[in-house]
Formats: sequence, C-alpha cells, structure tokens
Amino acid sequence: MKPLGYTRAGGPADAVAAVAGRPGASFLAGGTNLVDHLKLGIAAPDLLVDVTRCLSDTVDDLADGGLRLGAGVRNADLAADMRVRERYPVLAQALLAGASGQLRNVATTGGNLLQRTRCPYFQDRAAACNKRVPGAGCAALDGVTRHHAILGASTACVATHPSDMAVALRALDAVVHTLGPAGERSIPIGDLHRLPGDEPERDTVLEHGELITAVDLPASSPTVRSAYRKVRERASYAFALVSVAAVLETDGDGRVADVAIALGGVAHVPWRASRAEEALRGGPATDEAFRAAARAELATATPRRDNAFKVPLAVGAMTAVLRTLATGAAR
Repeated sequence: MKPLGYTRAGGPADAVAAVAGRPGASFLAGGTNLVDHLKLGIAAPDLLVDVTRCLSDTVDDLADGGLRLGAGVRNADLAADMRVRERYPVLAQALLAGASGQLRNVATTGGNLLQRTRCPYFQDRAAACNKRVPGAGCAALDGVTRHHAILGASTACVATHPSDMAVALRALDAVVHTLGPAGERSIPIGDLHRLPGDEPERDTVLEHGELITAVDLPASSPTVRSAYRKVRERASYAFALVSVAAVLETDGDGRVADVAIALGGVAHVPWRASRAEEALRGGPATDEAFRAAARAELATATPRRDNAFKVPLAVGAMTAVLRTLATGAAR
C-alpha cells in the first residue's frame, strides 16, 4: 500500500506552496474525479492538499456587468443562482446536464474545468494509454471509439474532454484566474485546455502547483439568447456523444449580428466552432444557413471506425440549437 498524506490548506498561497514544492502532491476540492482515479489506481499522489475551505464559494457581480465565479462554488449552487439562470442560461443548462444531483452538490467550478477524460482505455490500467503513461501507445486507436474525438485528435490520443460546464464557458468567452508559483495570471478559457498533439498527458496549460481561484463571465446583453443541448445515450448521468453550447444575437432584419458556438463530446478540448461562426455572422438566421455553417465546421472531422455518426449528429444538434435561439424559444 502506498502511503498517502493529507493536509488542509489555510489559504490559496499555502495550498500552492504545498503542492508546487512536492512533485507527487495534488489539490483536492470536491474530489468527484480525483477520488475515482485514486480508487482505480490511475492517480497515485503521495499528498492531497485540501483546498475546499480556502477557495471562494460565492458568485459576485463585476463592475462591468459580468460575474465572478469562485473556484469553490458548487455546481448545484451555480446552476441555481438566479443571475446565472437569467443572464447565462447556457451555463445553467450545461451544469444541470452534468453528472447527478448528488455529484453536483460537491463538484466545484475549478475542479469541473480540470476533469480528466472518461476514455475507458485511460481508466483501464491494463490498456496502453499515452495520457496515463506517456509513450505507452493508445489502445483506443484500434479499439472501440464510439465516444472518442472526431476533431483535433492526434495519433497519440483520441480521447474527449468530459465537462459540460467547460463547453458553456467556452461559448461565453470566460476568463480563468489562477495562482501559481510564479504568481497570478488570467487565462482566456480558449487557451486553458490543450489539444493532445504528442503530449496528451497534459490536459491544460497549468503548471504543477497552479490553482484555479476564480472564473469571470463577461457581461451579457439582454438581446442575446443562449442555450445548451446534450445528446447522450440515456437521459441522465451519461457523458455527451455530442453537445452544443450556443450564444446568438440577431438584428431587426433577421440576420446574425453575433454568434458563439462550442461543441462537447467531439474533441480533446471544448471545441470552439470558429468556422461555423464566421460563416454565420452577418448572414440570415435560417435553418439553411445554420445547417450549412455546421457542415462547414464538421468538414475537417476525421472520425474513426465507430464514431462517424457524430458528424451528422453534431450538424443536426447545432442546427436545432441555433433554430431554437433564432425563433426566440430560448433566451
């Protein structure tokens, strides 16, 4: 049995110092992901630094009309916050689509962003996995790939990012604040997660000992509508085959004034649909335009043996969400 130490941090700086100075140390917040990996033997830290009492668990108004989400805010509390529900429904819907009520009661904002993949080969210590053991190979490449990536994958890894919340935050252009050994920094959400390349073991750009302290949401205009849709194999407690987070603003002539779209279940990161957005801006807010833009986004997809169905599924889901927003059926 490997010894496992535990300490409770007195503050963010104490937590950073404790983890940064020890290669085998890890932060512990809600533990909904890390504890599972401890049980499976995927993660084997020698010290857990509990940060649950030193991270903000409040949602605060910003001077510019946005919101600051403390890294310790529980997913259930964030989804229930009336400011989030009214101004950022895409985020509230994404949170409620994730996990179960019990898990949402303990999962935190910071921890949710740092979830690791649910690829079955990553979770099976007998299988080759570059993400778990760099250089070991990727059993998924010739294995069952129904839940794997169709965008941005590499020959080293075809795993997908599991978070629903992160997909919504990607569409909202959130900014992540951290504290690390080198001090504080602010990271646009689009720069936080990494495509696998030849280093799939690195999920994010965070350094060892760098702690997420807060997430900022930009101000939301009353003319903007947003929504989240998750397509999965059962009604609850299942990870996305494909998910869509969309933010849409139309003008008085029924044209797309602005749009932001992020996809889940299709890539190693929350995937920003930049090609689709570019195709839609300034154009008509019609089904034909939505479908054409979605097809343009998926044109670069490289599905594997078992997941080619994700391409038409993503096109259909994107079209449906944008249609709902354009017709005013959702805010």
